[in-house]
Amino acid sequence: MPPPPPTGEPKRRRLLSLPAVCPCEGIAPAPLLASLLSLAADLASRGAGDAAGTFPVLRRGARQAVRIAGLLLAFLEEIHDAAALAPALPPASAVLALTELHVAMQKLRFLLTDCARRGARLWVLVNASLAASELRVVLGSVAAAMDALPKGVVDASVEAGELARLVSEHAWRVPVRPDACDERAARTVRSILEQFKSGVSPDAEDARRVLEHIGVRSWSDCSEEIAFLEDELRTRTDGTGDDSSSSDAVLINSLIAFLVYCRVVLFDQIDVANPKPDAAAARPASCPDWIRPDALQCPITLDLMTDPVTVSTGQTYDRASITRWMKAGCRTCPVTGERLRTVDVVPNAALRGIIERLLLSNGVSLPDAGAGSSGHRHGALGDAPAALFGRAATGAARLAVAYIVAQISTGSTADRRRATCEARKLCKHSAFYRGCLVDANAVPWLLCLLSSTDASVQENAVASLLNLSKHPRGREALFEAGGVGLVVDVINVGARAEARQNAAAVLFYLSSDAEHAEEIGRIPESIPTLVQLIRDGAHRGRKNAMVSLYGLLQCASNHGKAVAAGAVAALAALLSVGRDRDGDLAGDAVALLARLAEHPAGAQAVLARPGLVARVVEVLAASASRSGKDHCVALLVSLCRHGGEKVVALLGRMPGLMASLYTLVADGSPQTCKRARALLNMIHRHYEISDTPAAPAPASEAGERVVRVL
Repeated sequence: MPPPPPTGEPKRRRLLSLPAVCPCEGIAPAPLLASLLSLAADLASRGAGDAAGTFPVLRRGARQAVRIAGLLLAFLEEIHDAAALAPALPPASAVLALTELHVAMQKLRFLLTDCARRGARLWVLVNASLAASELRVVLGSVAAAMDALPKGVVDASVEAGELARLVSEHAWRVPVRPDACDERAARTVRSILEQFKSGVSPDAEDARRVLEHIGVRSWSDCSEEIAFLEDELRTRTDGTGDDSSSSDAVLINSLIAFLVYCRVVLFDQIDVANPKPDAAAARPASCPDWIRPDALQCPITLDLMTDPVTVSTGQTYDRASITRWMKAGCRTCPVTGERLRTVDVVPNAALRGIIERLLLSNGVSLPDAGAGSSGHRHGALGDAPAALFGRAATGAARLAVAYIVAQISTGSTADRRRATCEARKLCKHSAFYRGCLVDANAVPWLLCLLSSTDASVQENAVASLLNLSKHPRGREALFEAGGVGLVVDVINVGARAEARQNAAAVLFYLSSDAEHAEEIGRIPESIPTLVQLIRDGAHRGRKNAMVSLYGLLQCASNHGKAVAAGAVAALAALLSVGRDRDGDLAGDAVALLARLAEHPAGAQAVLARPGLVARVVEVLAASASRSGKDHCVALLVSLCRHGGEKVVALLGRMPGLMASLYTLVADGSPQTCKRARALLNMIHRHYEISDTPAAPAPASEAGERVVRVL
């Protein structure tokens, strides 16, 4: 099977892989020696401080490597000083040996970086034998390069000769193997994974000793390890499909589940201020001084970019946002207003790297680039194929979820606050954990917490139910438990705005089925509550309420209820000038009005609203979105169908409408073109029958061609 085509984005380096770059052929000795000095100084400096804290795994071997780097630095300084006194060029054989030494030192830097990397400690522990083997090979390469140096270089001074001998001897003879404590901790991890396969909870002290050995001492440390492993999982399952990648993925999933279990069971305190479960919530406030925080935000959504891409004008946006912009028919750059020469986008790997480092430093995993549009990519634990879940991962996940549900059902307020936070975090991006929580009967207990007097508990419970409502069994469980009324109550009287907004979004997922939409509509407060949120809520609350109401309107019996609740007046207010600067809510409002106008009662309510039809015509002329224009035309067609000749005559007299319709017939999408053509025919027939002056002539050649066709 041929490899997948390149995506234009550089692949991340796998941990414990050592991709050194050989210096260019013909490099001058001076810059090569300067680069070697820099490398050796960097490696020698890694021995400062607590070695156990710097290298929690493979401590003895890492200490020996750092010591050798210190000797090598002293040797290179002697060569540099001797060359400054007698600047004779080293022979070609010396340049070749120094080049090999440079390559070996690059690999040594990669290896020591991986062994000391925060977040990667558990993965290095279970691969301690591989790390020791790689270190043994790299040190052998250093020794071989030192032995290959010409005598004239080694004997540049007495000190240089002695240092060269010490480096060679130490590099050849140093014993490199996993420490006994590393092997013991790794055996414990394997034993715990075997217990997970049998559905048995491991001894908490065993798990705690493993975490203590690798320096994971808090909830945030555990989250950092999980974030790294999720990122490593994406790297190793990036469309390769080979057996080794699948085997690695099963092991990584098992380790993630082990860490999730430890985080849930062992740590009583969430030591992160205002923890948020997703990457988008991590604000770029702590980015480097040389980066403006707003440079990491998408200009369209103002959220932190998780997959930055650059368009033809040179501006950078989040991939999902600019894709939605283009799919809506917009062919201009949102920032500059220039016309886009192409719809192709280029991944901004440099900016993504900055964002990734920022998030990982806070224990948050960056979502995979293109995960929403590339079918061969797999996300974190819950998005991978079922074949990549071993019995250990499944058993650990079920035990962790059972503990969470027990804390939710019988724990104190503090226990419930922590348990609901964990549930919210786990099921945010993981369909696997959603299924586990539903199977563990978490939905009824979360519904009970919607009436909690603790604002954090209520908010986390609503957010968890929102994520669980994305799962088919989660929606069924919510209906079976009679939870719709409780969700509606939260929209009305939720303690925090975020809880009210998320509760509205729950109704959107629940209304995806027509029968469920009808059942929700039978609750007297459901539709009036959504209309009230559209009228008085914040931006996100209004948007969630509108999409939920749109879903409920797929049931014909809900149209009259929405009209009676004042939906038309609330939506008309969103179309008023100055209420919605980005047009986002206005587009949703027109879509809802078009859905309401499909029925006579809705159409009459729209026509009865003073100035609303004229405002829709203005939106049609000003909108840059193809879908927005389509909704406007659909609304006008429904008004003519239900309102009769009076409405047709009213539209025919409106300035600017005819030009907009002619343009849509010539340049609109097939569906919009068909509707615009039908509306033009209705207007022209009205003028012909009433023998009144003809409608305004088209203002363009395209419009004249359309008239001839009509």
